[in-house]
Amino acid sequence: MSLMSEEADPSEQRAAARVAAANTQVNFQAGFQAGRVTFNRLELHRILNLYGRMVADGEWRDYAIDFLKDRAVFSVYRRASEVPIYRIEKDPRLARKQGMYSVISATGLILRRGHELERVLLVIDRKLALV
Repeated sequence: MSLMSEEADPSEQRAAARVAAANTQVNFQAGFQAGRVTFNRLELHRILNLYGRMVADGEWRDYAIDFLKDRAVFSVYRRASEVPIYRIEKDPRLARKQGMYSVISATGLILRRGHELERVLLVIDRKLALV
């Protein structure tokens, strides 16, 4: 009897593994990776829409996405062999201060920082103005 109580039922082991896998999948889909900051789906959609327009205009040609421990970085290149023209960064440590989103130029100058990605990207997004 004591031998049976020490052993776990195989169906219980499979159920626990299934629950753990489901939790991992939910966390991954939500953009949470262990110890990393990521862009969520809406943020990435907005950034890639801007990127697509600039590629269509012939201004940008390549990009890179880095998910680091403390921030997520979307880098934009004119050519793949150069330094990035712009870096769009998400740093959650600054969420209650200046804002977690920032656009940084190739020289390291912070062009705009804020709490809303849409407003921060306006510094890059050149829309036609009717005069």
